[in-house]
Amino acid sequence: MSEEKKGFWGRLVAGLGKTRDNIVTGIDSIFSGSSSIDEEFYEEIEEILIMGDIGVNATEAIIDNLRKKVKEQHIKEPTRCKELLIGSIKEQMDVGETAYRFEQEQSVVLVIGVNGVGKTTSVGKLAGKLKEQNRRVVLAAADTFRAAAGSQLAEWANRAGVEMIGGQEGADPAAVVYDAVAAAKARGADVLLCDTAGRLHNKKNLMEELKKINRIIEREFPDAYRETLVVLDATTGQNALNQAREFSEVADITGIILTKMDGTAKGGIAVAIHSELGIPVKYIGVGETIEDLQKFDSNQFVDALFDV
Repeated sequence: MSEEKKGFWGRLVAGLGKTRDNIVTGIDSIFSGSSSIDEEFYEEIEEILIMGDIGVNATEAIIDNLRKKVKEQHIKEPTRCKELLIGSIKEQMDVGETAYRFEQEQSVVLVIGVNGVGKTTSVGKLAGKLKEQNRRVVLAAADTFRAAAGSQLAEWANRAGVEMIGGQEGADPAAVVYDAVAAAKARGADVLLCDTAGRLHNKKNLMEELKKINRIIEREFPDAYRETLVVLDATTGQNALNQAREFSEVADITGIILTKMDGTAKGGIAVAIHSELGIPVKYIGVGETIEDLQKFDSNQFVDALFDV
């Protein structure tokens, strides 16, 4: 494992400490304290997973899977269930091989999310990661709603060594995207990353804005591969799930960037979002630097969660 990955991994394990205290301690006591695998045993595990923000749907699927494996393998000892449970959670969360197609093709990536979740920062970090892979990146500062968004993104563009197309504060976001598409085409960019405003309390406006942006991209850049990522703050737990649900009503969400995983007791929300909405978590963030945003790896995440 590279130093960068190792550092990130260490921070993830540490960052999931609170979640681990919530979930794993309880589960371990069930495994060691139960004398047999009965209905009560399953109910207790179910309760702990739901309390750990893993969500009702995901929990039911995990428990069903566990029951099936216990039956198939004729397991009688509760202590032998831990590995099976970990395996069931990993299966729930696998993002599959095609999750990062946009990195290989000429693509347009829209990034949306409410203010304060780390959206602009995530766009900057993603630009840096793509640049490290020798991709030509153009950033569109289409969040013209928040005063500081443009200057914040400019700083990231500078740091990552990529070009940015911006507009005046209050400018039409779709116009910024139009200019950015033209620039991306003219410069032979591989990836156009668009930072867009996310105002969920005014869904109608957001919907119209995204429709307009999408129309421009479809018309001006029809061959580009499309990706729409929503940024969520892991510390908000079920609220993050609700946001993801609301955003998926106004946009065709293809993936989640889950930020602030380094200090939350609600890390289980990563499992819930994937299961409840069928939208994979593609990146997780654990801090401030470019290295602190990494591709989501279900095996690593669940191992970190259980400190395996």
